Amino acid sequence: MSSSRETVRRAAVALIVAGFTVLGASTAAAQSTAYPGLGRTATPKEIAAWDIDVRPDFKGLPKGSGTVAQGMDIWESKCASCHGVFGESNEVFSPLVGGTTADDVRTGRVARLIDPSFPGRTTLMKVPTVSTLWDYIRRAMPWNAPKSLSVDEVYAVTAYLLNLGGVVPDGYTLSDGTMADAQQRLPNRNGMTTDHGLWPGAGFGRGKPDVQAKACMKDCAGEPKLASFLPDFARDAHGNLQEQNRTVGAQVGADTTKPPAPAGAPRPAAAAPAPKVTAAPAGLALAQKHGCTTCHGVGNKIVGPALRDVAAKHAARSDAVAYLTGKIRSGGSGVWGAIPMPAQTLPESDALALAQWLAGGAK
Repeated sequence: MSSSRETVRRAAVALIVAGFTVLGASTAAAQSTAYPGLGRTATPKEIAAWDIDVRPDFKGLPKGSGTVAQGMDIWESKCASCHGVFGESNEVFSPLVGGTTADDVRTGRVARLIDPSFPGRTTLMKVPTVSTLWDYIRRAMPWNAPKSLSVDEVYAVTAYLLNLGGVVPDGYTLSDGTMADAQQRLPNRNGMTTDHGLWPGAGFGRGKPDVQAKACMKDCAGEPKLASFLPDFARDAHGNLQEQNRTVGAQVGADTTKPPAPAGAPRPAAAAPAPKVTAAPAGLALAQKHGCTTCHGVGNKIVGPALRDVAAKHAARSDAVAYLTGKIRSGGSGVWGAIPMPAQTLPESDALALAQWLAGGAK
């Protein structure tokens, strides 16, 4: 009897050990394609948040639509301060519109790209696919609030930009169903080539790189030396550059309100994010609603001056509310520099409420 019990016990132990061995082997196999101890597999929801690219064949394009008229309203509140009311601005960024003709729309090749007498290069002169415009606007614009536009707003802004370039008519509605039609009118749609071999895979040109470089592992350059830096007198000329960086990405930026750090000093840690405001004042809520905070920080300059600086500048005026209401509605330039603020289309009551908030110190 004792011998039988021992035999059963040993068999049970062997079975358990075998089970753990199989489990360990399967676990090791599952981890063999990952980096041990580094992160975890992304969830489907996390992947979906980043997997938003739109291909030239429109794969990935979400359903939605927007009209030229809707795009104009969005453009004037969120885009015009950097790109100009008509996409022609060269004050902050390169112009988006210009240099294309009706003949370019017909042929699909922009003649002025090879015209030495026309050195300008705009976005609509170069871009070969509407999907590129749509995708970039969706993921990167507005400049200080990327990914904040809804799908329909992206369609509307893209429609307005194409309309500025004479690609689509005034009453056009851009949607997932009409994108292919707009593509057939893009001025430089036939100007793209894949012969450079930078796109891998069958069907993408010759597939052979145009540069045959070989890695050089000798006579390497030594320690790089700083050849240019921001001079002291210019460090705070445009406000604190650290506060003007995007809220996404790894770029921290220099705190230009402080003297430059000595050479070799460690990079300062990023400032802790400001606490979230749970209930914004009515004036600030209106400023956010109408896109004012796209270009104006409450306490810091972005493209335009800080809202509190505007409040302080006009605090002594007896007609501050009336003056600020008029400036909000009509826009203008020259008071704070050459970059213009476009006229705003917000309701008169909202403009008045914003002006009262500014006259009260933008608290």
